[in-house]
Amino acid sequence: MSSRYNAFGPYLKKKFETIVYKVNVDAGFTCPNRDGTLGVTGCIYCNNDSFRPSKCKPETPLAEQIRTGTAYLSLRYKAKKFLVYFQPFTNTYAPVRELERFYTEALSQPSVIGLAIGTRPDCIDEEKIDLLQRLAKNHFILVEYGLQSIYDKSLQYIARGHDYRTFLDAVTMTKDRGIHIGAHIIVGLPTETRDEMLAMADEISGLPLDFLKIHQLQIVKDTPLAEMYREGPFYTFTYDEYLDFLVDFIKRLSPDIVLQRLFALSPDNILIAPNWGKSRQEIIRDIEERFTERNAVQGSECICYRR
Repeated sequence: MSSRYNAFGPYLKKKFETIVYKVNVDAGFTCPNRDGTLGVTGCIYCNNDSFRPSKCKPETPLAEQIRTGTAYLSLRYKAKKFLVYFQPFTNTYAPVRELERFYTEALSQPSVIGLAIGTRPDCIDEEKIDLLQRLAKNHFILVEYGLQSIYDKSLQYIARGHDYRTFLDAVTMTKDRGIHIGAHIIVGLPTETRDEMLAMADEISGLPLDFLKIHQLQIVKDTPLAEMYREGPFYTFTYDEYLDFLVDFIKRLSPDIVLQRLFALSPDNILIAPNWGKSRQEIIRDIEERFTERNAVQGSECICYRR
Protein backbone atom coordinates (compact mmCIF):
# COMPACT_ATOMS: atom_id res chain seq x y z
CA MET A 1 0.00 0.00 0.00
CA SER A 2 1.22 3.44 -0.93
CA SER A 3 2.92 5.55 1.72
CA ARG A 4 1.73 8.63 -0.16
CA TYR A 5 -1.65 8.61 1.55
CA ASN A 6 -2.96 7.52 4.93
CA ALA A 7 -4.68 4.20 4.16
CA PHE A 8 -6.96 2.22 6.47
CA GLY A 9 -5.31 -1.20 6.22
CA PRO A 10 -1.83 -0.07 7.27
CA TYR A 11 -3.39 2.11 9.99
CA LEU A 12 -5.14 -0.89 11.54
CA LYS A 13 -2.09 -3.14 11.22
CA LYS A 14 0.08 -0.59 12.99
CA LYS A 15 -2.50 0.07 15.71
CA PHE A 16 -3.25 -3.58 16.51
CA GLU A 17 0.09 -5.09 15.40
CA THR A 18 -1.66 -7.69 13.24
CA ILE A 19 -3.84 -7.99 10.14
CA VAL A 20 -7.32 -6.61 10.82
CA TYR A 21 -10.30 -6.86 8.46
CA LYS A 22 -13.90 -5.73 8.52
CA VAL A 23 -16.53 -8.45 8.44
CA ASN A 24 -19.81 -7.21 6.98
CA VAL A 25 -23.11 -8.03 8.67
CA ASP A 26 -26.75 -7.18 8.06
CA ALA A 27 -28.73 -6.89 11.29
CA GLY A 28 -31.99 -6.09 9.51
CA PHE A 29 -32.14 -2.35 10.17
CA THR A 30 -34.20 -0.10 7.93
CA CYS A 31 -33.88 3.64 7.20
CA PRO A 32 -36.06 6.70 7.84
CA ASN A 33 -35.81 7.41 4.13
CA ARG A 34 -37.46 4.05 3.40
CA ASP A 35 -39.89 3.31 6.22
CA GLY A 36 -42.06 6.36 5.53
CA THR A 37 -40.60 8.66 8.18
CA LEU A 38 -38.85 10.76 5.52
CA GLY A 39 -39.62 8.78 2.38
CA VAL A 40 -40.14 5.32 0.95
CA THR A 41 -37.68 5.05 -1.94
CA GLY A 42 -34.45 5.98 -0.15
CA CYS A 43 -31.81 8.34 -1.48
CA ILE A 44 -31.99 8.44 -5.27
CA TYR A 45 -28.80 6.40 -5.73
CA CYS A 46 -29.49 3.76 -3.08
CA ASN A 47 -29.49 0.07 -3.92
CA ASN A 48 -27.93 -1.88 -1.04
CA ASP A 49 -27.07 -4.75 -3.39
CA SER A 50 -24.43 -2.43 -4.86
CA PHE A 51 -22.19 -2.88 -1.81
CA ARG A 52 -23.59 -5.69 0.36
CA PRO A 53 -21.87 -9.09 0.04
CA SER A 54 -24.23 -11.78 -1.28
CA LYS A 55 -23.85 -13.88 1.88
CA CYS A 56 -24.73 -10.94 4.14
CA LYS A 57 -28.44 -11.51 4.80
CA PRO A 58 -30.53 -10.31 7.77
CA GLU A 59 -32.35 -13.64 8.08
CA THR A 60 -29.04 -15.29 9.00
CA PRO A 61 -28.29 -14.99 12.75
CA LEU A 62 -25.74 -12.32 13.53
CA ALA A 63 -23.26 -14.70 15.17
CA GLU A 64 -23.42 -16.99 12.14
CA GLN A 65 -22.79 -14.08 9.76
CA ILE A 66 -19.73 -13.17 11.80
CA ARG A 67 -18.42 -16.76 11.96
CA THR A 68 -18.83 -17.22 8.21
CA GLY A 69 -17.21 -13.87 7.43
CA THR A 70 -14.26 -14.25 9.78
CA ALA A 71 -13.56 -17.78 8.55
CA TYR A 72 -13.42 -16.55 4.95
CA LEU A 73 -11.26 -13.52 5.75
CA SER A 74 -8.88 -15.61 7.87
CA LEU A 75 -8.39 -18.05 5.00
CA ARG A 76 -8.27 -15.53 2.16
CA TYR A 77 -6.32 -12.67 3.75
CA LYS A 78 -4.71 -14.23 6.85
CA ALA A 79 -6.70 -11.83 9.02
CA LYS A 80 -6.26 -12.32 12.76
CA LYS A 81 -8.58 -9.70 14.26
CA PHE A 82 -11.88 -8.26 13.05
CA LEU A 83 -14.15 -5.26 13.13
CA VAL A 84 -17.81 -6.16 12.74
CA TYR A 85 -19.19 -3.78 10.13
CA PHE A 86 -22.89 -2.99 10.45
CA GLN A 87 -23.29 -1.71 6.91
CA PRO A 88 -26.67 -1.92 5.11
CA PHE A 89 -29.17 0.88 5.70
CA THR A 90 -29.04 2.84 9.00
CA ASN A 91 -27.43 0.95 11.85
CA THR A 92 -28.37 3.23 14.74
CA TYR A 93 -32.02 3.40 13.66
CA ALA A 94 -33.53 1.43 16.53
CA PRO A 95 -34.15 1.76 20.28
CA VAL A 96 -30.99 1.83 22.38
CA ARG A 97 -31.84 -1.48 24.08
CA GLU A 98 -32.00 -3.21 20.70
CA LEU A 99 -28.77 -1.58 19.53
CA GLU A 100 -27.01 -2.68 22.71
CA ARG A 101 -28.12 -6.28 22.14
CA PHE A 102 -26.75 -6.35 18.59
CA TYR A 103 -23.51 -4.54 19.40
CA THR A 104 -22.65 -6.59 22.48
CA GLU A 105 -23.41 -9.85 20.67
CA ALA A 106 -21.03 -8.83 17.89
CA LEU A 107 -18.30 -7.83 20.33
CA SER A 108 -18.58 -11.15 22.16
CA GLN A 109 -17.53 -13.16 19.09
CA PRO A 110 -13.98 -14.60 18.92
CA SER A 111 -11.27 -12.30 17.52
CA VAL A 112 -13.65 -9.33 17.26
CA ILE A 113 -11.94 -6.20 18.58
CA GLY A 114 -14.47 -3.56 17.62
CA LEU A 115 -17.33 -2.27 15.53
CA ALA A 116 -17.78 -0.07 12.49
CA ILE A 117 -21.31 1.31 12.38
CA GLY A 118 -22.69 2.89 9.23
CA THR A 119 -25.48 5.36 9.92
CA ARG A 120 -27.09 8.68 9.12
CA PRO A 121 -26.31 11.85 11.10
CA ASP A 122 -30.02 12.35 11.78
CA CYS A 123 -30.27 8.94 13.49
CA ILE A 124 -28.03 9.59 16.48
CA ASP A 125 -28.76 11.11 19.87
CA GLU A 126 -27.15 11.49 23.29
CA GLU A 127 -28.48 8.18 24.58
CA LYS A 128 -27.00 6.29 21.63
CA ILE A 129 -23.72 8.16 21.94
CA ASP A 130 -23.62 7.22 25.63
CA LEU A 131 -23.95 3.54 24.65
CA LEU A 132 -21.14 3.82 22.10
CA GLN A 133 -18.96 5.65 24.61
CA ARG A 134 -19.38 2.80 27.09
CA LEU A 135 -18.45 0.23 24.45
CA ALA A 136 -15.48 2.34 23.35
CA LYS A 137 -13.85 2.02 26.76
CA ASN A 138 -12.77 -1.52 25.88
CA HIS A 139 -13.22 -1.75 22.12
CA PHE A 140 -12.49 0.10 18.89
CA ILE A 141 -15.76 1.83 17.99
CA LEU A 142 -16.07 3.67 14.69
CA VAL A 143 -19.22 5.51 13.64
CA GLU A 144 -19.38 6.18 9.90
CA TYR A 145 -21.75 9.04 9.14
CA GLY A 146 -23.17 9.25 5.63
CA LEU A 147 -22.52 12.85 4.68
CA GLN A 148 -22.45 12.48 0.86
CA SER A 149 -21.97 16.22 0.30
CA ILE A 150 -21.38 19.43 2.22
CA TYR A 151 -23.73 21.26 -0.15
CA ASP A 152 -27.40 21.43 0.75
CA LYS A 153 -28.32 21.75 -2.93
CA SER A 154 -26.78 18.33 -3.52
CA LEU A 155 -28.39 16.78 -0.43
CA GLN A 156 -31.75 18.02 -1.71
CA TYR A 157 -31.02 16.63 -5.19
CA ILE A 158 -30.30 13.14 -3.84
CA ALA A 159 -33.34 13.32 -1.52
CA ARG A 160 -31.10 12.75 1.47
CA GLY A 161 -33.59 14.02 4.03
CA HIS A 162 -31.17 16.09 6.11
CA ASP A 163 -28.91 19.09 5.60
CA TYR A 164 -25.20 19.67 6.22
CA ARG A 165 -25.87 21.27 9.60
CA THR A 166 -27.34 17.96 10.78
CA PHE A 167 -24.04 16.26 9.99
CA LEU A 168 -22.06 18.92 11.82
CA ASP A 169 -24.31 18.56 14.87
CA ALA A 170 -23.82 14.78 14.89
CA VAL A 171 -20.04 15.16 14.71
CA THR A 172 -20.08 17.67 17.55
CA MET A 173 -22.16 15.29 19.64
CA THR A 174 -19.77 12.40 18.95
CA LYS A 175 -16.37 14.05 19.37
CA ASP A 176 -14.35 13.78 22.58
CA ARG A 177 -16.27 10.65 23.65
CA GLY A 178 -13.63 8.04 22.78
CA ILE A 179 -15.52 7.16 19.59
CA HIS A 180 -13.77 7.23 16.21
CA ILE A 181 -15.64 9.38 13.70
CA GLY A 182 -15.82 8.66 9.99
CA ALA A 183 -17.64 10.26 7.06
CA HIS A 184 -18.69 9.09 3.62
CA ILE A 185 -18.89 11.39 0.61
CA ILE A 186 -19.96 10.94 -3.00
CA VAL A 187 -18.15 12.92 -5.69
CA GLY A 188 -19.42 13.41 -9.22
CA LEU A 189 -22.94 14.61 -8.46
CA PRO A 190 -24.28 16.70 -11.39
CA THR A 191 -25.15 19.50 -8.94
CA GLU A 192 -21.47 20.26 -8.27
CA THR A 193 -18.53 21.58 -10.24
CA ARG A 194 -15.10 20.02 -9.96
CA ASP A 195 -13.94 22.98 -7.90
CA GLU A 196 -16.85 22.55 -5.49
CA MET A 197 -16.02 18.86 -5.11
CA LEU A 198 -12.37 19.66 -4.38
CA ALA A 199 -13.41 22.30 -1.87
CA MET A 200 -14.99 19.54 0.20
CA ALA A 201 -11.46 18.41 1.05
CA ASP A 202 -10.76 21.82 2.59
CA GLU A 203 -13.99 21.77 4.62
CA ILE A 204 -13.61 18.17 5.80
CA SER A 205 -10.00 18.79 6.83
CA GLY A 206 -11.22 21.36 9.32
CA LEU A 207 -13.59 18.92 11.05
CA PRO A 208 -12.75 16.51 13.91
CA LEU A 209 -12.95 13.49 11.60
CA ASP A 210 -10.68 10.47 11.90
CA PHE A 211 -11.70 8.56 8.78
CA LEU A 212 -13.11 9.24 5.32
CA LYS A 213 -14.62 7.21 2.50
CA ILE A 214 -14.68 8.71 -1.00
CA HIS A 215 -16.92 7.21 -3.69
CA GLN A 216 -17.47 8.27 -7.26
CA LEU A 217 -21.15 8.57 -8.15
CA GLN A 218 -22.42 5.33 -9.64
CA ILE A 219 -25.78 4.84 -11.33
CA VAL A 220 -27.13 1.40 -10.50
CA LYS A 221 -30.31 -0.39 -11.51
CA ASP A 222 -33.55 -0.22 -9.54
CA THR A 223 -32.96 3.28 -8.20
CA PRO A 224 -34.64 6.64 -8.88
CA LEU A 225 -31.27 7.88 -10.16
CA ALA A 226 -31.24 5.16 -12.82
CA GLU A 227 -34.60 6.41 -14.10
CA MET A 228 -33.36 10.01 -14.07
CA TYR A 229 -30.24 8.95 -15.98
CA ARG A 230 -32.33 7.06 -18.54
CA GLU A 231 -34.52 10.09 -19.17
CA GLY A 232 -31.65 12.57 -19.29
CA PRO A 233 -28.10 11.15 -19.16
CA PHE A 234 -25.61 13.35 -17.32
CA TYR A 235 -21.84 13.36 -17.20
CA THR A 236 -19.94 10.93 -14.99
CA PHE A 237 -16.22 10.61 -14.31
CA THR A 238 -14.07 8.88 -16.88
CA TYR A 239 -11.47 6.58 -15.36
CA ASP A 240 -8.46 8.83 -15.97
CA GLU A 241 -10.36 11.89 -14.79
CA TYR A 242 -11.23 10.19 -11.55
CA LEU A 243 -7.63 9.15 -10.88
CA ASP A 244 -6.50 12.75 -11.30
CA PHE A 245 -9.40 14.05 -9.24
CA LEU A 246 -8.50 11.72 -6.36
CA VAL A 247 -4.91 12.91 -6.37
CA ASP A 248 -6.00 16.55 -6.36
CA PHE A 249 -8.54 15.93 -3.60
CA ILE A 250 -6.23 13.97 -1.32
CA LYS A 251 -3.44 16.52 -1.70
CA ARG A 252 -5.85 19.04 -0.14
CA LEU A 253 -6.99 16.65 2.60
CA SER A 254 -5.54 16.70 6.11
CA PRO A 255 -2.82 14.05 6.44
CA ASP A 256 -4.33 13.07 9.79
CA ILE A 257 -7.48 11.68 8.18
CA VAL A 258 -7.34 7.95 7.43
CA LEU A 259 -8.77 6.97 4.05
CA GLN A 260 -10.98 3.92 4.32
CA ARG A 261 -12.06 3.77 0.70
CA LEU A 262 -11.24 5.66 -2.46
CA PHE A 263 -13.80 4.37 -4.97
CA ALA A 264 -17.03 2.44 -5.36
CA LEU A 265 -17.24 -0.86 -7.22
CA SER A 266 -20.80 -2.02 -7.79
CA PRO A 267 -21.47 -5.47 -9.30
CA ASP A 268 -21.47 -5.50 -13.11
CA ASN A 269 -24.99 -6.93 -13.26
CA ILE A 270 -26.51 -3.80 -11.70
CA LEU A 271 -24.02 -1.09 -12.72
CA ILE A 272 -25.20 1.32 -15.43
CA ALA A 273 -22.53 4.06 -15.35
CA PRO A 274 -19.69 4.80 -15.22
CA ASN A 275 -18.50 1.35 -16.27
CA TRP A 276 -14.71 1.43 -16.21
CA GLY A 277 -14.17 -2.30 -16.72
CA LYS A 278 -11.53 -2.43 -13.98
CA SER A 279 -11.05 -4.77 -11.05
CA ARG A 280 -10.52 -3.56 -7.51
CA GLN A 281 -6.84 -4.53 -7.69
CA GLU A 282 -6.36 -2.68 -10.97
CA ILE A 283 -7.94 0.49 -9.61
CA ILE A 284 -5.79 0.46 -6.46
CA ARG A 285 -2.68 -0.13 -8.56
CA ASP A 286 -3.55 2.73 -10.93
CA ILE A 287 -4.31 5.11 -8.05
CA GLU A 288 -0.93 4.43 -6.50
CA GLU A 289 0.81 4.79 -9.85
CA ARG A 290 -0.90 8.14 -10.43
CA PHE A 291 0.24 9.37 -7.02
CA THR A 292 3.79 8.32 -7.87
CA GLU A 293 3.71 9.84 -11.36
CA ARG A 294 2.58 13.17 -9.94
CA ASN A 295 4.85 12.95 -6.89
CA ALA A 296 1.75 13.64 -4.79
CA VAL A 297 1.33 13.23 -1.03
CA GLN A 298 -1.77 13.50 1.15
CA GLY A 299 -2.01 16.89 2.79
CA SER A 300 0.70 18.58 0.71
CA GLU A 301 -1.82 21.30 -0.24
CA CYS A 302 -3.97 21.22 2.90
CA ILE A 303 -4.91 24.74 3.93
CA CYS A 304 -7.35 24.07 6.78
CA TYR A 305 -6.99 23.56 10.48
CA ARG A 306 -9.04 21.37 12.79
CA ARG A 307 -11.97 22.95 14.58
